[in-house]
Amino acid sequence: MPILSREEVVFLTPELLQLLLLWLAVANVTAFAVMGIDKRRAKRGDWRISEKGLFLPAVLGGSIGAILGMRHFRHKTKHWYFKWGLPALLVVQLAAAIGAVLLLL
Repeated sequence: MPILSREEVVFLTPELLQLLLLWLAVANVTAFAVMGIDKRRAKRGDWRISEKGLFLPAVLGGSIGAILGMRHFRHKTKHWYFKWGLPALLVVQLAAAIGAVLLLL
């Protein structure tokens, strides 16, 4: 017996969907920008953004932006945890999203 009936489950309203899409857009733009900023700082020999700081926007939903930024700026492409970790994170996020949608059906 399920804890909540189908009628009790809160479905994704248009407002919540807009908020979610805005969140994902901001996370992806931020992840892309952070890669570019860190690459520019690396070329100049300036203070750098930590690797945790590079991964944070990706973990918060910006994995596509981080991957695109990594490839566009050719930044962190030789580090295995970026080269393989960001795509793995994207797969996990997509699987979670698909699982959430399937639960609501």
